[in-house]
Amino acid sequence: MTQTEPTLAAPLRPSTVDFGAILAAHAERTARTLALRPGNKDRLFDGLMAAGITHVTVTFDGAGDSGQIESIGAWAGETAVDFPATEIPYAALTWDDPEVEMRSLSLEDVVEQLTYDFLSDTHGGWENNDGAYGEFCFDAAARCIHLEFNERFTSSELTTHDF
Repeated sequence: MTQTEPTLAAPLRPSTVDFGAILAAHAERTARTLALRPGNKDRLFDGLMAAGITHVTVTFDGAGDSGQIESIGAWAGETAVDFPATEIPYAALTWDDPEVEMRSLSLEDVVEQLTYDFLSDTHGGWENNDGAYGEFCFDAAARCIHLEFNERFTSSELTTHDF
């Protein structure tokens, strides 16, 4: 008996997607976004100090592919205070426009945006699987941002015994 049909599937056509170009564009966008951060931080710290806010605490929690900010608190020394209605310029890139867009955001909204940005930069996927939780402290007087990050994970340990 003669077999007339091929026994192997035809090979796939070569991809027409230029993955190198995609990765290069992503790297360029990431570099441009990171270059905007120092200015955004400076404007935030200036706005916080002008409002008399010495530091801001942000708690976050996430697991199972979902994560969120739990609370944002503003402080003047040891006293909790409300955020003022003050808005400041925030530089951002949008997905459909290569130009920098200057947005006017409240101080609290800038804190929230920077929190998500820093989480993504330092611990991408923090909300996945067992997730993570922690706290940011935006110290306006020292002009620095501190992150305490706690990653959850499932562990198992095998112990064997012969008796």
